[in-house]
Amino acid sequence: MSLSIGIVGLPNVGKSTLFNALTKKAVQAENFPFCTIDPSVGVVAVPDIRLKRLSEMSGSEKTLPAIVEFVDIAGLVKGASEGEGLGNQFLANIREVDAIAQVIRVFEDDDITHVHGAVNPVHDIDIINLELVLADTQTVAKRLDTINKDVRAGNKEALILKTALEKLSITLETGKLASATLLDEKELEQVKGLHLLTMKPFMYVLNKKSDGFNVNEQLGERGDALKSFLEDAGAYWVEVDAGVEDELKDISGDEQMDFRRDLGVLESGVDELIKTGYALLNLVSYFTTGEKETRAWTVKKDSTAPEAAGVIHTDFQTKFIRAETVQWDELVTEGSWSKAKANGKVRTEGKEYVVQDGDVMEFLHS
Repeated sequence: MSLSIGIVGLPNVGKSTLFNALTKKAVQAENFPFCTIDPSVGVVAVPDIRLKRLSEMSGSEKTLPAIVEFVDIAGLVKGASEGEGLGNQFLANIREVDAIAQVIRVFEDDDITHVHGAVNPVHDIDIINLELVLADTQTVAKRLDTINKDVRAGNKEALILKTALEKLSITLETGKLASATLLDEKELEQVKGLHLLTMKPFMYVLNKKSDGFNVNEQLGERGDALKSFLEDAGAYWVEVDAGVEDELKDISGDEQMDFRRDLGVLESGVDELIKTGYALLNLVSYFTTGEKETRAWTVKKDSTAPEAAGVIHTDFQTKFIRAETVQWDELVTEGSWSKAKANGKVRTEGKEYVVQDGDVMEFLHS
């Protein structure tokens, strides 16, 4: 399963610096042949201590993590929806991703000019969101102009879509994201094909300087406004010092920890970003483990056992009989699959079983 997050932002917010830090964590493409190979795409490993523990237990020759694609989208400027700057390219690229990560500058730095003259995170968010809303408004209006012929012909799906479009139009005209529109399941299914930008899940990446003045860490109007925005939106968000992460990308192990202590950045903001992106896409991991390899497999939350098996091979889903499963920590505690099974930790599950994050699974198929 290959899912992608587009990194967007205004000029001089640290978007490219962050992408450079992310791409250092790129996985070897030969292990994931379905992944896009493109300079603007970073196929990165999802940090997961569970995978390491299982691999050590099994003595695996290979360890293959879950992955997420991060896509460096062309920079956005005010007026992008009207083709300003790289507007048309920006909008075309962003339609292809599954979610959007907005990089928002929260640091003050006289040496790095802010495109609008002052650091104001909520103002920047409003500009980006408005451009996406305006683009979606155009998309919805164009589709409404062409759908009446199908409605008059009695096409039931067209009627459902028209109702959904009218609801979306009202939402977008008030400046709100399309995702704020209340649509039923049939309406949601019909609007999928429009690839509306503001129907995608959003996350916000607050790019700060660990040794500098950061708006979100200060009392005052700008910091309070940002906090209120994130809380009111129920948004996914992370803090990252993109500059530090970029500097440390070629350093590993104890040496990196020493540098982190010196810089006052003990936790990897990039790792937190990757994990948050994984959650944003509503994904969970299950594992397979053995001497040859231990691997994290990506499935949508609430996937059934046959659907999870299908991620490995489509035949596993169509010919599914049952699954044997145990939570990763129980398996590690027991020390091996055979011991876990002998001690009653391994369960047998059927077609209705909903896979849980952290399950270790073996599938039986015909």
